[in-house]
Formats: sequence, structure tokens, C-alpha cells
Amino acid sequence: MTVILVWISLTRPGLADEHPLLTLETLQQRLQNPITLDGKPTIDLRQFQIDLRPENTPFRDQFYSVLATQLQRSGKAWGLDLSDAVIMGDWQFGPLGVRLPLTGQALAPNFSSAEQTQFNQDRQRLFQLSRLSRSLLSQDYREDDLQLRLWRGAIYLNRTQFQGLVSGRNTFFLGEVQGQNTDFFSKSDWSGSRFSQACNWSGSQFHQASNWHGTIFFRKINFTQTRWQQSVDFSNSEFRDSANFSRVIFEQSATFSRSQWQGNADFSQTRWLGTVNFNRSQWQKSIFFPEASFNQMISFRGIQLQEKMNLRAATILNQLDLSDASFSPQAKINIPDLEFDAKTAQILGTPGKIGASFTLPSYRNNQTVIRNLVRNFRQLEQIQDANAIELMGQLRHWQELSRTLWQRNLNQLSESQLQQLGFTPSQTTQVLAQRVQKPFTDLSDLLSRNVIDLATYVKLQAKVNVVPVLSLTAYWGYLWQWLGLSLLLAFTAYGSRFGLIFGVGLVAIAYFALVFWGVDRIRRWRPTPILPGLVETVVMIFGGIGLGLVGGSLIMRAAVNPGLTWLCLVIFLVPIPLVLTLIIYLQGRYHDLMTISYFVEDGSQRQFRLLIGRLPIMPRFPFFRDRYEPILWGRRWTGLNYFDLSLINFLKFGFNDVRLRDQQLPGLVGSLVWYQWGLGLPYIGLLFWTLSRTIPGLNLFIYF
Repeated sequence: MTVILVWISLTRPGLADEHPLLTLETLQQRLQNPITLDGKPTIDLRQFQIDLRPENTPFRDQFYSVLATQLQRSGKAWGLDLSDAVIMGDWQFGPLGVRLPLTGQALAPNFSSAEQTQFNQDRQRLFQLSRLSRSLLSQDYREDDLQLRLWRGAIYLNRTQFQGLVSGRNTFFLGEVQGQNTDFFSKSDWSGSRFSQACNWSGSQFHQASNWHGTIFFRKINFTQTRWQQSVDFSNSEFRDSANFSRVIFEQSATFSRSQWQGNADFSQTRWLGTVNFNRSQWQKSIFFPEASFNQMISFRGIQLQEKMNLRAATILNQLDLSDASFSPQAKINIPDLEFDAKTAQILGTPGKIGASFTLPSYRNNQTVIRNLVRNFRQLEQIQDANAIELMGQLRHWQELSRTLWQRNLNQLSESQLQQLGFTPSQTTQVLAQRVQKPFTDLSDLLSRNVIDLATYVKLQAKVNVVPVLSLTAYWGYLWQWLGLSLLLAFTAYGSRFGLIFGVGLVAIAYFALVFWGVDRIRRWRPTPILPGLVETVVMIFGGIGLGLVGGSLIMRAAVNPGLTWLCLVIFLVPIPLVLTLIIYLQGRYHDLMTISYFVEDGSQRQFRLLIGRLPIMPRFPFFRDRYEPILWGRRWTGLNYFDLSLINFLKFGFNDVRLRDQQLPGLVGSLVWYQWGLGLPYIGLLFWTLSRTIPGLNLFIYF
């Protein structure tokens, strides 16, 4: 391609006239008559053909010598404008810059503190490499590789065509670099370079491999709409300000391993046709990949992310590897509208951690995303991560249902209510008129229809919801859905945390054990007290409190919203048992068998048993009744029977088959026991459902 371009430039008269060949005489004239750009003298070499090929060695040597003499003058920093020029042969930035000593007192350019620190580090690094090379007589490093060059002025390379190798390695560019729509037809090497001011390479094309290894950008860098047709290497580079790579096309492999990003990194609408390597990179701010397309594997192994990663509407066709990635507490991976098919692509990550790193702004329109991610991690047998993603989706669903049910609906608000929210009279009139013609479907419709401005939109986001007008039937349907989802989230974290549902069970078992013990053992104070002993009382109270504390600690550790979990527990455990117990004591008890327990146990055997089908009342058939005896009072282990009864009612297994007697039994006491037994039915279902979702393969044991 280089030969063809050179042949065309020499044989076509029109192109030759547009790009006249630079001679030494013309160069001298341009040096003597510089132009002024941005208030600084600049050597104008625009629209020239500059022949630096090996067959033109005399001109090349004199060109570098004469140009370097002018650029290295003390005083003002001279700029160089090569816009619209055609460079034939290799271009070296190093010989044109000021050579800086690796030891001793350095020249005194206007470095900032950060640049001075970096400059000293570069000098020390190159000095040590130089000593090592000499001591080992190594040929691995050329002399130019161990020199540090300083380019003081600005460089303008807009629409420049470089037909040979371009080298700017180990060069400190103090001025800005403008390279819009530049063409690099051969390899380019910027390794170890430092860019002090903003750089703009937007629209440029790199036709061959490009090396930016170890480069540092102190200011903003712009690669918008750049195209790399061969591999590009940004490994060990530092971006100390924002970096813009939007709408860039990487046709071959792209390496950003161990790079550091102190500002935002924008990779929106990029196309990655080859493999991508961001391994062990660090981001202090956010990184954006909205609408990016990844055709091959992209690796983020071992990265450190302090803020969010945005993958909105990105397309993953192969593999996304996030293994061993480190996320700060506020760092999340935003994945709305992510195009990802678990059948053909994979997302990898650290088991047990990566699932909690994903987030979605809404449940609506993202069900497919959630389903594909859940399928992906279940195929990898990362059940905890799959459950974390499904939990996140159901939390968003619950929030949307809450807004639908309890938040004000823009399509139903009256004129006065709209004005209370902050709408002006004119905006209120527009809202009322436009929703008659066509109901609003989203709050953003107010912006698209020019009803409100952006500031008003931001204020209204948390105050108003936009849904179709709900009929009474639809409202009740949403309400039941909200209640069911609330219970699943409160008691099981949507089947993702066994510790939560187990903690709920421990609290309920301890609570009902104390209730049964109190109703059974505290009968009356007079005339003849029927009360438990002091030791039994202390053991029961402390045993119940201890068991409740264990369950409570599990709830506090595992609950998505501990307040919601405790509220639901109080609703189910307190009102009905409390009312029944109060009625029992207010009415008093005047039945026979007052000195015998309300509960009986199967005395034929003592063993651990599964009692799923057992009812809490003793059987009627005499042959079976003979096996049941009232539980004994006044023993040190008496309290265990009440815990056993509560355990059997709730978890459907226990050690002794403890039941209600069927003679001289107050109906309210039986109601208490039956109430807990009824609560145990949905609880055991939730328990097994949670187990089936948290233990791989257990669902086969349950359903088949």
C-alpha cells in the first residue's frame, strides 16, 4: 500500500501540485518566516511532501539537523505544523526534541509537580537500564531507547499522512498534540512517551500496529472515531484525566493491561472485532461501554474498579471475563438492555462475588437480560451469583410495583395536585390536554413533548409515577403480587439466602415455644398456684432468648431489608397469639385436669423423626391413644418438650411426637397450636424452595 500511495503521489500532477515536494531551500524559508498559532511561533510545513526515505538520505539528515536546530532554540517553544502533509519514509520525533541528561541537573522546562515527579522517575528508570545494558554488554536496548527527549512546542498533524514508521518513544511532549484525521500507513511507536497537554487523535486511522506501551497522558485524550486496523497496545499506560474512545473501531487485538485511569473513560459505541485485554487495570472513576460491541473475548481479570462500569445496550458475542476483579462498595456494573445470549456467550467472574456486582435501573424491559444472566451462571454452577442477579431483578420489580400502587400517577392527578407537585399553570394545562389525546407512558414523555424542562424533570422523578390508569381488578392484582413478592423478599431474599429463612424459623420456634410454655405452665396464682419452678422459668426464658438471638443475628446478616423482615415477622407472630393469650387469661380456666399438661407425647419411642403429615391433635382410635401420655412437669428437661412441639409444628420434624390432648382442652389453646401448625405449612414450602435454589442438584431431589 505504501508503494502504491507513493507512486500515485509522484505520477498524478494534481496531487503533486496539492502537495509540493519540500526542499531545503523551502525549509529555510519556512524557518525564517514562521506563522503564529495560539500566540506561539510555529513552523509551517503544511501540505508538503516530505521525502525521508533511505534513498534520500542527504536530505533526510539535513532536514532533521536544520529543523532540530530551530526547534531546540532556547527561549520560546516553537511549534510544528504538518497538517495535510505527506511524510514519505520514517518519521522520528526524538531527534527533533531536546535531549535531556539522565543524571545531574536536568534542564528546567515548565513542569508541573506531577510532571516533574514523573520526569525524575523516567530518568532514574532509563539510567538504571543504561547501566544494566553496559554492565551486561546487552544489545537488547538501542541508544535511542535509553534517551529521554523533550518536545516543548505544539504539534499539529491534522490530516497528515505518515507512510513510514512513526516513532515518538521516550519523548516528553510539553505542548498540545493535534492529530485529527491523521493516517498512519505503517507502524507507530509511542511507547514511554508523555503528553503534558490535551491530545486529539479523533478520526485518525492506524493501518498497522500501534504501540502506546507505558504512555502517560496528563490531560484529556481524544480518540473519537479512530480506527485501528491492526493490533494496538496501551499496556501499562496512565490516563490521568478523562479519556474519550467513543465510536472507535478495533479491528484486531487491543491490549490495555495494567493501565491506570484516573478520569472517566468513554468507550461508547465502540466496535471490538478482536480480543480485548484490560487485565489488572485500575479505574478511579467510571468507565462507559454503552452500545459497544464485543465480537471476541474481552478480559477484565484482576481489575480494580472504584466507581461504576456502564454496559448499557452493549453486545457480548463471545466471553466477558471478570475473574478476580475487585469492586469498591459503590462500584457496580450497569447492564440495562445488555445484548447477551447465554447459549453462545459467557460471562465469567469470581464465584460468590460477581453476581452482586451487577445492577439494573429498572425491571421493566430488562427481564430478558436477567433471564440470560441467570442462565449463564447456572450453567457455570455459580448458583449464588445467579440468585444474586435474580434477587436484584426482583428488588427492582418490587420497587416498580410499590411506585405503581402507592405513588401518584401522572395520568390520574387533578389540576390542583399537579400544581402541588411543582407544575406551573401553563405546564398543568399542557399535561391535562395531552394526556387526554394520548396517556403518558413514561416520565420522559414530558420532555419529548416539550411540556417541562430538564430541571423540572429531575425534581419530579422521585415524586410521581407514570403508568396506565388502573382498573380496580388490575389494582388488586398488582396489590396481591406486591404482597407475595414482599413476603418472598422479606423471608427468603427471593430464595437466595437459606440463612435468612432459617433465622426466621428459629425466631418463630423460640417465640411459640415460650407462648406454649406460658399458657400450659402458668395456669393460676390462687387459690392453689399452678406455676413453674424458678429453675424451669430461668431455663425456658434464657433458652428462648438465646435461640431467638441466634435467629435474629442470621436475619440481620442475611436480610435484604431487615426492617421489612422484622415487620412481617411481627405481623405474623404477635397479633393473633397475643389476642388469644390475653383472652385465655382474662376469661380464666375452670376445666377439669387443671394439674395435667395440655400436651401429650408418644411414649412408645424416643427418636428423631420426620412428621410432615402429622396433625397436632392426638388420634381418636383407642389402640393409638394408649401410646400418648401427658408430658411430665417438674423435670429439668420439661422445657424441651415445648421447644420440640414448636419445632414439629414449624419444621415438621422433631424428637418426640408431642400433640394436644383432646379432653378438657380450652379451644383457644388449641387455636394457638393450630395457628402455628398452619404457619408451618407455607414456611416449610419456602424452606425447601430456598434450598432447591441454593444447593445445586437439590431441585432434582425435590421434584423428581
